[in-house]
Amino acid sequence: MPKQKTHSGAKKRFKITGSGKLMKQQAGMRHNLEGKASKRKRRLNGEQVLAPGDAKAAKKQLGL
Repeated sequence: MPKQKTHSGAKKRFKITGSGKLMKQQAGMRHNLEGKASKRKRRLNGEQVLAPGDAKAAKKQLGL
């Protein structure tokens, strides 16, 4: 049986931590940045842990 291929979109979007959690980039930093407060932009710029329900599907796409 052939090997399972990693979902190329998922591997660009998620990063696995040492403990096995999945990190994602926060949404909302693509456009209209002048209208957002600096405090909000700093908060959005960080990475965030993926929700458990989403993490299950993402791990399957990554072949974990």
